[in-house]
Amino acid sequence: MSSIKPAAKKLRLAKAGKQNRRVPMFVIAKTGGKVRTHTKMRNWRRNTLKK
Repeated sequence: MSSIKPAAKKLRLAKAGKQNRRVPMFVIAKTGGKVRTHTKMRNWRRNTLKK
């Protein structure tokens, strides 16, 4: 991807990067390890964002 990109695309990428966080450790501990992932987890190579 080019380093020069539109501001709207940059904002979308930034939001997607912020959403791509793991489940907090206290949630994993509270549920006894049953909850480890959530639906918004995304890998940069496997899953693409909408354009």
